Amino acid sequence: MNLAKKYNKLVDVHCDEIDDPNARNLEVLATLAYESGMKDKVTASHTVSLASVNDAYAYKLMRLLEMSQINMVANPLVNMHLGGRFDTYPKRRGLTRVKELLENHVNVSFGEDDVKDPWYPMGNGNMLDVLYVGILASGLMGYHQILDSYQLIGANGAKTLHVNDKYGIEVGKPASFLVFDTDNFYNELNERKTMLYSIKDGKVLVKNHPEMAETHLKLK
Repeated sequence: MNLAKKYNKLVDVHCDEIDDPNARNLEVLATLAYESGMKDKVTASHTVSLASVNDAYAYKLMRLLEMSQINMVANPLVNMHLGGRFDTYPKRRGLTRVKELLENHVNVSFGEDDVKDPWYPMGNGNMLDVLYVGILASGLMGYHQILDSYQLIGANGAKTLHVNDKYGIEVGKPASFLVFDTDNFYNELNERKTMLYSIKDGKVLVKNHPEMAETHLKLK
């Protein structure tokens, strides 16, 4: 932490990636972030054990997390594959308390750090898959929650990486965005419509055409 502060660098700690309810590394990290003044330059990734602690401790910790302004990154696909795998039943999901963290004004984003490797045998890097599983497991399935959930793989991540000044569709920012063949994000996450354009700094990197299908049905 001292080195990061000295050289003005961000800190990312893979923290409490274990089902042990007695793990307290997140509390230590948040305390260091607060006391050092590093605050939102610090990120705690995974924090699986937060899903295993009792509610009283979690409630107390939420206040510290909010005060510290620390960022949190969950890894839904991999965390749910590795977390709780030694449980019989009840079986833990292995995912941190995403919904409760958001309700306590903690910046949370989703990531994926394993694709077809020893830690996660599946995946193709599509963040929509990560998001779909993440909000399902976190109980964020209300219409407006789904509609706004893209922030978990968008603006919230940009805030964590401190690239807010270059992220988003606003005057003066680089024109980097995706265009999907649908009218809102709720429909995109549900139906996975074609990505029509991938644009980076105003240049078209990928262009696709809407999918076409023929149906041969006779209605009686």
